[in-house]
Amino acid sequence: MDELLEQKAFYGNNITVIKKDEDCTVYEMKDITGEGTMTCYKVFPGIDLMYNDFHMQNCFSEFIPKVEMMGIDHCREGRIEWELQSGSYMYLQEGDLQINARNHHAIGFGFPLKHYHGITVAIYIDEALKTLSAIFDGFSIDLQALYNKFCSEKSPFIMRAKDSIQHIFSELYTVPDEIRINYFKIKILELLLFLSIVDVRINGEERPYFTKKQVETVKAIMKYMTDHIDKNITLEKLSSQFEIPLTSMKNCFKGVYGTSIYAYMRSYRMQVAALMLRETNESITTIAGKVGYENASKFASAFKKIMNSSPSEYRRTFV
Repeated sequence: MDELLEQKAFYGNNITVIKKDEDCTVYEMKDITGEGTMTCYKVFPGIDLMYNDFHMQNCFSEFIPKVEMMGIDHCREGRIEWELQSGSYMYLQEGDLQINARNHHAIGFGFPLKHYHGITVAIYIDEALKTLSAIFDGFSIDLQALYNKFCSEKSPFIMRAKDSIQHIFSELYTVPDEIRINYFKIKILELLLFLSIVDVRINGEERPYFTKKQVETVKAIMKYMTDHIDKNITLEKLSSQFEIPLTSMKNCFKGVYGTSIYAYMRSYRMQVAALMLRETNESITTIAGKVGYENASKFASAFKKIMNSSPSEYRRTFV
């Protein structure tokens, strides 16, 4: 691994370098649930920009910063779960921006939807301070003040992306190769300028935290329901069977998976039905029954809402 990076942080023994050139290093993480890549560009000395693409369920993070740093994360797609040192869990959803010092990072994180795509800007404070002051004489961004503002609390700062922040990040996902590094420089400076005027008290969003027991329970509920996709199980029965209050169950499930239990299962059923329509010759009525619909017309209506075509139309496109 890059010696300079090793001086700044310990990435962990579960991270390997699969590609490296002058400006870019690609890291890979693998476990039994899948794999992920982190494509890291050196934008300024002390400031890196990383594209994160994960297709896995969870992983143990051994990342430990060796210097004072600030991590800025933007979630483009999917969902990320952090296990905090307090034993509680918190979640970042699509469009969210979060900032922290990575002090709590070496525990674990997961991807409840089994995928996550986003950008991380890693700022190593001391080195970046020297860089910005050398390049831009009298530049009006105080990185130490930004660190103190966003990283003084034990929990990460999270804000729902406004149009302005969405504009900064959305353009970073479609940068032509020939202007990439210079474009990164402009966008990072734009991001830092924007953050310098953000009021933490007004823009910060308080997110609910869930206990380890609550999270493990709703994950067990999700597995039980997807294992019994042909059954229609009431929320009251689930609450009783898994010994969790109904309101807590609904709130925690939405916190973990970003949607209600009913909406999650409706989407899951239609994805399973779509797979059967593509790969089997079973009748639509039979498939409807296998995903929990006694009435084929109700199944067809639900399928069209999710998949934007009727089951028969969908099947014809794969013949």
